Amino acid sequence: MKRKFLPHDSMPREKLLARGPQALSDAELLAILLRTGTQGMNVIELADFLIDEFGSLRGLFSSSKDHFCQHKGLGEAKYVQLQASLEITQRYLAEILKRGDALTSPQQTQLYLSSVLRDRQREAFYILFLDNQNRVIGDEILFEGTIDAASVYPREVVKRALHHNAAAVILAHNHPSGVAEPSQSDRRITRRLADALALVDIRVLDHFVVGDGEIVSFAERGWM
Repeated sequence: MKRKFLPHDSMPREKLLARGPQALSDAELLAILLRTGTQGMNVIELADFLIDEFGSLRGLFSSSKDHFCQHKGLGEAKYVQLQASLEITQRYLAEILKRGDALTSPQQTQLYLSSVLRDRQREAFYILFLDNQNRVIGDEILFEGTIDAASVYPREVVKRALHHNAAAVILAHNHPSGVAEPSQSDRRITRRLADALALVDIRVLDHFVVGDGEIVSFAERGWM
């Protein structure tokens, strides 16, 4: 059914205004971002096609530009639209996190870390720097590649923590395999970093390992 013949309350923008964004399907939300369809497909048909083609919204948003633009009727303009909306979401989550106490909003912290790390193709070691009230004052990806005891340098972590004048840190890294279970190497790295930071009176509050749909907290495991 072509969009111009759809009932008024089926049009995504009107439906959102009348019933709120939570009432919309994935395809309807995506259609609002895309704004226009392509030759032979209205915007809702295009949104349905893309979700089916890439397997999910996550698959679509994490696709490369080359892969995205291989599909007929899709080009850099629509790729840019989607990537911009993804970046806005991440910045929104970061802003919320930085306004509050990272320890009193663990779900918000995990949601933000997942948005930053989950879809990376390589391991990345990420640090949230906190003040003495556990508010986020900075964040950095310090190391990328295979994260093991040999590739994470405590001296560099201490240097960056002092640069931010941090009183505490939260560590995080991803497992591109999708399995969030920490390895023995992960535990050794955490202990080395905690010992090094303790020498300058900076606490390690937690270490999160981000997998596919799961995050493991060292603090919740009783390892901190």
